[in-house]
Amino acid sequence: MLNMKFTRSKWDSCLYFKNVTSKFPLYVLLYVDDILMISNSMQQIDTLKSDLKNYFDMKDLGPASIILGVKIKRDRKNYTMKLSQEDYLTKVLDKFSMLNAKCVSIPLGGHLELSKKDCPTEFSEIKKMESVPYDVAVGSLMYGMLCTRPDLAFVVSVLSRFMSNPGQKHWNAMKYCQTQ
Repeated sequence: MLNMKFTRSKWDSCLYFKNVTSKFPLYVLLYVDDILMISNSMQQIDTLKSDLKNYFDMKDLGPASIILGVKIKRDRKNYTMKLSQEDYLTKVLDKFSMLNAKCVSIPLGGHLELSKKDCPTEFSEIKKMESVPYDVAVGSLMYGMLCTRPDLAFVVSVLSRFMSNPGQKHWNAMKYCQTQ
């Protein structure tokens, strides 16, 4: 990308851009073998595809409808775009046997006060909690938060404080905050 005169973002190493101050900026997101090209000029995108084919074997899948589990729905007439992780979040709920859980509007209500005092200290409690996939659940919430659910940021920040030694109260709070 750098050989093609793109600039790599300081904040996200997967993001490259070119002609940002022009009428037709071009953005490219790379993640392993997935690529997403964004521009208001199809000619620039077609040129980029052609140039990249000189470097890599590529398959053009057309306009993006899903990338990294995030569905993209465009309304070109109204110039809007919606991103959704509904399928991903449904899989997360299924993974933790929570598909039929009651939805909550506030993921971590004020009634749930969590602290280090809730971490297990007894060997038997610690052993019991080792079989609980607390870290996987926090990570699943974090991925949702990063992509389409910024409303989960506070919950993730609170729950992640207890990753090294979660207690039953922390796990219950995790289950409570699973929203659809």
